[in-house]
Amino acid sequence: MDGDAGKNPASAVQLGEGARAFLTGGAKHLLIGGKWVAAHSGETFAAVNPATEEVIGHAASGAKADIDDAVMAARKAFENPNWAGISPHQRAGYLLKLSRLIAENAEELAQLETLNNGTPLAMTRGQMLASAQTFEYYAGWATKIYGETNPSDAAFFNYTLREPLGVCGLIVPWNGPISSASWKLAPALAAGNTCILKPAEQTPLSTIRLGELILEAGFPPGVVNIVTGFGETAGAAISEHPDIDKVAFTGSTAVGKMITRAAAVNLKRVSLELGGKSPNVIFADADIDKAVAASVGGFCFLSGQICVAGTRIFIQEKIYDEVAARIAAYTAHFTVGDPFNPATTMGPVVSAEQFERVTSYFDVAKADGAHVAVGAGTLGGKGYFVKPTLYTGVTNGMRIAQEEVFGPVAAAIPFKDENDAVLQGNDTVYGLAAAVWTKDVGRAHRVARALKAGTVWVNTYLKVDPISGFGGYKQSGYGRELGPHSMDAYTQTKTVYVDVTG
Repeated sequence: MDGDAGKNPASAVQLGEGARAFLTGGAKHLLIGGKWVAAHSGETFAAVNPATEEVIGHAASGAKADIDDAVMAARKAFENPNWAGISPHQRAGYLLKLSRLIAENAEELAQLETLNNGTPLAMTRGQMLASAQTFEYYAGWATKIYGETNPSDAAFFNYTLREPLGVCGLIVPWNGPISSASWKLAPALAAGNTCILKPAEQTPLSTIRLGELILEAGFPPGVVNIVTGFGETAGAAISEHPDIDKVAFTGSTAVGKMITRAAAVNLKRVSLELGGKSPNVIFADADIDKAVAASVGGFCFLSGQICVAGTRIFIQEKIYDEVAARIAAYTAHFTVGDPFNPATTMGPVVSAEQFERVTSYFDVAKADGAHVAVGAGTLGGKGYFVKPTLYTGVTNGMRIAQEEVFGPVAAAIPFKDENDAVLQGNDTVYGLAAAVWTKDVGRAHRVARALKAGTVWVNTYLKVDPISGFGGYKQSGYGRELGPHSMDAYTQTKTVYVDVTG
């Protein structure tokens, strides 16, 4: 593969009829109360293709007044018997219908997402099918939200109910708009909540198309509202709103802290999936071929724009030089370019702002004394293309090893033994994910237990399944998405005492 392939990134774009029709339909509106409406301000903002820097559409610029409308619609829907009074089997039916519609329209959704955030098409196709699977999984939970019958004396009947929280504000990132939305929407709806969904301002298009599918699935008006706009306006209004009962956010740790402070206005529930600086630990007895390939994928997948990116690659000292060289060689053969080209393994970063942020770390690493093993450059020309980059000669205290770059940039760091691997691996403010590569079963379990992370992979990387909870330790957030744990995040328990003495 040619690492500089794809300097003309628009060459292979062949949009399907559905995606073309969606893009030619004019500026996109907000979904509020079951209707598509313009923002109160009348303003719109541009959606940009990061591979070409071309404007591909416009979305309504929602702000506080629009969030107010969405909250009113969601509250009305939450209290309406058309949603509040239906059986869990009916809620499951809505979710299953939406799951089928996502699967049936997966190619169109994938094309829109690739066009708007630069993820290679093969990957966004997989994300759409996984999103459909998430809605299908939580459709099953709608009928399994059990209360309990508690022991009591003969004078009382004591039981608990698990009830929905109410109106939920869901703020999702640009690196996987539909998959992130599914992680939040599916359990929230299965539990009977109503929602205001705000996609990232960089990537509004696929989420708007999801809104069309939500209407097609027949959800009652106001159950799902979609407000596009900017974090400092629409996002802040969600965080502060006194009639929103919960905020779920995926994004940076800095913004997560702001949301937590704002949510204190009414003590709304908050769940956060935030940043990471994940340790990827390779022991000398590992399957090196497998570890090398997965490690490169671990920091290059989605152009490194994932919170679980394995950007601190810890390699045992006795194999450090060999494995670091092999990771660099594998990285150099990644095909960077047109995300619609089947040969492409890495597309652009999402925006000019992100491009500047990622490339600024090349100077940071140089100043710290890190050595460029591969990359540390751009493709040049149009598009926000950053070459996948590996640094060696890195110590764990360097900024390149401690700060979340959120791009395809990793550091190879040596370690001595198990204790040193755990010590260095845990020496970070983050704790979202980690990985261990070894053929020693005992060591695998010991190190997995010792690493402070919400997800630990052993002899694999980036495996996610909706049946298993996902979330972080430390400043990587709190609360869990996916699995049964997500149902806890979207329900509350009521205890009932009934005097049966007559």
